[in-house]
Amino acid sequence: MKLAILSRNAKLYSTRRLVEAARERGHSVRVLDPLRCYMRIDCGGFAMRYKGRPIAGYGAVIPRIGASVTRYGTAVLHQFELMGSYTPNPSDAIARARDKLRAHQLLAAHGIGLPATVFGDNPDDTTDLLAMLGPPPHVIKLNEGTQGAGVMLTEKPSASRGVVEALRGLYANFIVQEFIAEAKGADLRCFVVGDKVVAAMRRQAPPGDFRSNLHRGGTAQPVRASAAEQAAAVRAAAVLGLGVAGVDLIRSKRGPLVLEVNASPGLEGIEESSGADIAGRIIDFVVAGRPVPAGRRKVA
Repeated sequence: MKLAILSRNAKLYSTRRLVEAARERGHSVRVLDPLRCYMRIDCGGFAMRYKGRPIAGYGAVIPRIGASVTRYGTAVLHQFELMGSYTPNPSDAIARARDKLRAHQLLAAHGIGLPATVFGDNPDDTTDLLAMLGPPPHVIKLNEGTQGAGVMLTEKPSASRGVVEALRGLYANFIVQEFIAEAKGADLRCFVVGDKVVAAMRRQAPPGDFRSNLHRGGTAQPVRASAAEQAAAVRAAAVLGLGVAGVDLIRSKRGPLVLEVNASPGLEGIEESSGADIAGRIIDFVVAGRPVPAGRRKVA
């Protein structure tokens, strides 16, 4: 099959592993920088060029679109979809996952457990907004932050109000969540491909921090997710419309709670900790072109 990988950098571990896995299986594969793709849109058809040459005929496109280029990257991916290419993570699904507020609304609407979350726009409502959530500690997250950036923990009501007011002054979009103390700075990254969790790792925050992201100094070790955790991860990915996703969960007294669903999950940490060929599983899934899981059809 003729495959394309949308990535800003062919040397990144995840991109490189996908290329290796595709070529090992005899597929033709090319890495395309989404910012160098440009499009013609017309009622008579769709066309795209890359660095001065037409591009077409890709059986499937695997998006590795960074958060900073979400808007343009998803437009390019949508153009590929309109031109007949299959993708495991459609452009609309990536946009849903990147919007933390919308993602949480959709997950909660489908009965998936998550930390209690509040959101508001007017500064006059800040005190009552935080009262809806309950006493601190509170976790405040930028709506489009990634890899632990833009995530803050506040331990006093005055601190929560101060951070909220500061973010509003910067016109930033954010959500506020309850802090799950019993998680003790650890979460689970469940890597979903299709309707299965193909690997999982437990990430532990470094001393003095509560963020377990590996980019923030967290450590990882392989773990076998429970049946309930695997079911929550697969459902969360399906509700948002993603065929490939990294679903972050925490273990709480009321069961697994979904923190985030990552539409472009990194492969390095999960492959190193689990020893699994995740890139190969992704390529096999993409080439098989499995039907869209039923949970995805419900998303508007």
